[in-house]
Amino acid sequence: MRILFVVDGRSPIALNWIGYFIGQDVEVHLASTFPCDPTMEYQSFQVVPVAFSGAKLPERGSPTYVGRPTGKSFLWSAGLVGFRTKVRQWLGFFTFPQAARSLAQIIRQVKPDVIHAMRIPYEGIIAALALERLPPPQPPLLISVWGNDFTLHAVSNPWMASFTRRALTLAGALHTDCYRDQRLAFQWGFDSARPAILLPGGGGVQMDQFYPSSVEDLRSQTVINPRGVRAYVRSDTFFRSIPRVLEQFPEARFLCTSMAGEPQAMRWLDELGIAPSVDLLPRQSRAEMAELFRRAQVVVSPSTHDGTPNTLLEAMACGCFPVVGDIESLREWITPGLNGALVDPGDASALAEAICAALSNPDLRQRAAAHNLRLIAERAEYGQVMRQAAAFYRQILTQSG
Repeated sequence: MRILFVVDGRSPIALNWIGYFIGQDVEVHLASTFPCDPTMEYQSFQVVPVAFSGAKLPERGSPTYVGRPTGKSFLWSAGLVGFRTKVRQWLGFFTFPQAARSLAQIIRQVKPDVIHAMRIPYEGIIAALALERLPPPQPPLLISVWGNDFTLHAVSNPWMASFTRRALTLAGALHTDCYRDQRLAFQWGFDSARPAILLPGGGGVQMDQFYPSSVEDLRSQTVINPRGVRAYVRSDTFFRSIPRVLEQFPEARFLCTSMAGEPQAMRWLDELGIAPSVDLLPRQSRAEMAELFRRAQVVVSPSTHDGTPNTLLEAMACGCFPVVGDIESLREWITPGLNGALVDPGDASALAEAICAALSNPDLRQRAAAHNLRLIAERAEYGQVMRQAAAFYRQILTQSG
């Protein structure tokens, strides 16, 4: 089987999925929408910038260069995540024709059996537009939906809505990581008669790497936020909750991954006077994330738009008590009082109260950890999930043939 993945080649979620097929009887080709160095042995690797992701493209003449160089851009250095997202949503469609032309050329060269675009904006959109440029027979297009594709991006403006419908109409198969997005995909134009599957977005949890600590340090009071600064995660709520937690647990520590050097995060530390209790950490490797999760008692994700975050599943596998945004997709995993807490992602007081309740109740944490370990093993164990994914590719080929 020859698969062309159209993904953000930097994404741990995408790489966790793709890595399963490296070294198997599969030709893995990657078209990355962001410039990056290939981290695995792909059959081919090229960069296809879209929606200004090419702001940090390699120099012309680089073997990974496809498309036009745009030079450095303030969009990727200003740290203004919300503004950056809006610019891509409202102006990104100007870049679609060039990206689709470049990707169509790659499809002609690779001749894949399946094209797998992981995310609708902007990978699924340009993959659909590229196929429109090619004569039949065309390879089937599998689109993976990520948690904010419908609830944040598709509804942001008429252009994004139109291109989302166009991509789903052309998709030959669908992968979602929550029931909500499968339901929404049908509403946005995906043909319910076509193959669809529900699997964790990054392929699930490698439980030989993400597992609980053998002994919990009951004296430790560590909270981890693994989400970084994102347009759909209420980092402001998280930081504003910290002083309230410190009133009850003055020794508590807060670990924030992928936030080192973030100007807004550093401003929150100064404004709230919480710098001594907070560690702004750089992006972590998977092994480093597993160790951090094992150190922490509580994982926090105050998101307003989400599917099933892989970091949440990994944290649950390591025994962290989840405190997450009360949104439909996360209710598929979290039952309040049993294995986690659901809170209004905009309410710092409610978030602080849930964190304090978890820190003060080791019996609750231990019961939740045991429940969550079983839940991850049953629904999100990596090998089991990826075997289902491999079978789904074969199903797509059978039905398209």
